[in-house]
Amino acid sequence: MNRRDFMAQAAKTAGSVALAGALTAAARGADAGERPNILWITCEDMSANLGCWGDPYALTPHIDRLAAQSVRYTHCYATAPVCSPARSCLITGLYATSMGTQGLRSAFPIPEAIRGFPGYLRDAGYYCTNNVKTDYNTSREPTLIADAWNESSARAHWRGRKPGQPFFAVFNSMTTHQSRTGVESFAWHEKEIRDRLAPAERHDPARAVVPPYYPDTPLVRRTLARYYDCITLMDREHVGALLAQLDEDGLADRTIVFFFSDNGAGLPRHKRLLHDSGLRLPLLIRFPDRYSRFAPARSGETLERLVSFVDFPPTVLSLAGLPVPDYMEGRAFLGPAAGEPREHVYGARDRVDEAFDVARSVRDQRYLYIRNYMPHLSYNQPEGYSDQADIRREITRLAAEGKLGEAQLTYAGPTRPRQALYDAQDDPHQMRNLADSPAHRAIVERMRGDLRAWVLETRDLGFLAESDQRERSAGTTPSEMARRTDRYPLEKILDAAELVGRTDAVARQIELLADADAGVRYWAAVGLRAAGNAAAPAREALAKALTDPAPAVRIEAAGALAALGDSREAPEASKAAVATSREALEVLARALDSAHDDEAIHAARTLQLLGAKAQPVRPAIEAALARARAADTTQPRPMYTIFALEPLLALLSS
Repeated sequence: MNRRDFMAQAAKTAGSVALAGALTAAARGADAGERPNILWITCEDMSANLGCWGDPYALTPHIDRLAAQSVRYTHCYATAPVCSPARSCLITGLYATSMGTQGLRSAFPIPEAIRGFPGYLRDAGYYCTNNVKTDYNTSREPTLIADAWNESSARAHWRGRKPGQPFFAVFNSMTTHQSRTGVESFAWHEKEIRDRLAPAERHDPARAVVPPYYPDTPLVRRTLARYYDCITLMDREHVGALLAQLDEDGLADRTIVFFFSDNGAGLPRHKRLLHDSGLRLPLLIRFPDRYSRFAPARSGETLERLVSFVDFPPTVLSLAGLPVPDYMEGRAFLGPAAGEPREHVYGARDRVDEAFDVARSVRDQRYLYIRNYMPHLSYNQPEGYSDQADIRREITRLAAEGKLGEAQLTYAGPTRPRQALYDAQDDPHQMRNLADSPAHRAIVERMRGDLRAWVLETRDLGFLAESDQRERSAGTTPSEMARRTDRYPLEKILDAAELVGRTDAVARQIELLADADAGVRYWAAVGLRAAGNAAAPAREALAKALTDPAPAVRIEAAGALAALGDSREAPEASKAAVATSREALEVLARALDSAHDDEAIHAARTLQLLGAKAQPVRPAIEAALARARAADTTQPRPMYTIFALEPLLALLSS
């Protein structure tokens, strides 16, 4: 059974029964004493800013010591530049985009046959613990946790196992999380992080190396220093402490240790972006002498082999001598089941909090290709959570004041390229877009074709608006629905998405607004919004789309029509434009009160990006914001509504 067949028949149990039998046989045939313990030491929101990666500003003695005892992977990549979609992949061995879990804090179901991979280890006798983060991004998270872990809590530890029982343990540190490195105040950082460091461990902002995409200001340097402070504290209190416990328990010679982070640094232009700064991660794996047969190189050596998060679950199962479920999309890179090295790794950026987006990437050993399907949005688009960081506000302010140079505007400019190709070998910061270079045309075409093939093969669900994904998958799961081409004509929808940002596409997008498929109509509306004033000939078609049966089409069409404004702003418009612009805003205002979170958040974000043009529906905005503030603000809908509407209301009130 191949992956596609398995996913199409995921509700059937025959494959699961066969796998369970294989696991039982493997457990009986293996000497428990020879099966390795496996320890994952993970941290959050950290790029490879470590001494062992050649960073002279970093102070990481425990990780550096671990690196000297480990194989260092220099080309390890997350599948998403934010935590929840990445963790959804790490627990299942499937791309989040294959399951419909690509939007941050989404709650779509996944098929019952897809397990949290530690469950297979438990079946084979392993003691499995998670301390403490889950964040698996699906409504099935409770069952995944119950199946995967003997214990998942702040107390979970390998020490709870039976004598001699092999273990798989995960310990995650929040010390380097974006909240610590940027969102919390500098006063908080001084008390909670810096005061726990010895004077020699504290980073001097004057010595910080400022990357070219940042302005070199005192605040930027101070932010970089606090980020490195957090790394140093994590190195000592997390990595150093766990390795010491492993030594104390006499288990170091029986435990394969992984160290990695979940995505790039929690700083602007790192986390949330598909550049190497957002996806490329440090990975160390230490192999005790008794398991040297698994090691692909000697301790202290480096490997350039491409590895992806989607490869981690099959790799752990392979190291434990267990069969890899055929539905997994990853490729083991260690142990008996190890496959051939990858030629490419893939990344996906979708909605993060209230910020809607769709971007995809493919990376080989040298080149990175990024396809932005919403190029009219800045890389530095407003984000309520990130905008609490002083560095984000500084960059946004300097951009508005015209005080940033060309290098900084590659991040903070008002738009971004439809496609980008970077030579990561010659341009490690990925500042020079080679997509239009005649000398690189063949590389662009090859990588663009490879990315499209991956999107189609994995049945990437990110090309559906979440409201559309919800409606199409009613009664089943998104991943099962997506494997029916009659329910999800992905190639046709992808073709419509490919038009966004093209200056010659308006006429075709007007035609596509009448297509039978809501996904095609959605991307036509997105494209017309991206076209700006060039979409003026689409006024009539957009006005008709205000009554489209698909919520996402109505919302995007309303955003495009409201952005065009009335006849005073666009002289070529008819007098009817005034009415349709107001009608468009009313569509968005009504959607704020939708019973469905995906519609309400989409409408709130659309109004936010309209800015002052949203003034006519200010009462509806005030009412929606009041409801959100009165609700449980830890839940996505009120939280994201506040993120979108608070800055909008402040603008409308100024």
